[in-house]
Amino acid sequence: MILPETQTIIKARLASIEKEYQIKILYACESGSRAWGFPSPDSDYDVRFIYVHPIEWYLRLDEERDVIDLPLEETSAGLLDLAGWDLRKTMRLLSKSNPAIWEWLQSPICYHLISPLNLQDYRHVLDPFYSPITACHHYLSICRNTMAQAFVEEMVKVKKYFYMLRPLLAALWIERYRMIPPMELVLLLPVIDDQIEIQTCILDLQTRKFHIDEQIPIPRIAMLDEFLVRELARLQDVAKILPVGFGDKACLDHLFQQCLGFIYDAEH
Repeated sequence: MILPETQTIIKARLASIEKEYQIKILYACESGSRAWGFPSPDSDYDVRFIYVHPIEWYLRLDEERDVIDLPLEETSAGLLDLAGWDLRKTMRLLSKSNPAIWEWLQSPICYHLISPLNLQDYRHVLDPFYSPITACHHYLSICRNTMAQAFVEEMVKVKKYFYMLRPLLAALWIERYRMIPPMELVLLLPVIDDQIEIQTCILDLQTRKFHIDEQIPIPRIAMLDEFLVRELARLQDVAKILPVGFGDKACLDHLFQQCLGFIYDAEH
């Protein structure tokens, strides 16, 4: 739940970015712990957006920087972490099955949307590019790297548990369904319905995180540690035999051109 006054601040900042960079933002959403369903009172607002330049920008001989990555900004609502990708970069990464894009498109918190160009309406074009093998390796890598950092001490920051658990649960979802996993933690939990103790432990930890500073370290939880180590090891082999996605590049090109054409027509 994002307070109306916070939404107003974020939307105003997005509007100022459009003017500063001479771009048009097509879509903006929350992508961090607030969208994943386990925020702390002091969690940042992780705002991610997809944007387009004027059509002339795409007709230059030399390609220019296609990301906007801003430093953390302190506001009356809290810290804003703002970053965006140009539409062409977004489409290229999507064609390589970058899972982040599908997470953004299903975020429960949307800050900005141009309805005639709602990418969610084109999932029939985008979803065939989703590659279970690529996505599963992506989530396992996040889990494995976080474990390598978090499991060196007897205490661990509470947020680190969720940065291990959510990607692991997403990988379990892909193993079972060969489909795009939900973004929100609570929607992923059914994949461990046969492990009620683990499920209950995760929900208890989620409740704790709602009320404490996410930087505060807590004692390691043996049950979760064993679950993470066991399932990560098992899924390493499972991931190798998952299917690959195959989308239609011509349809993706057409969607890209359609978006640019709409923006061009609207500005002239």
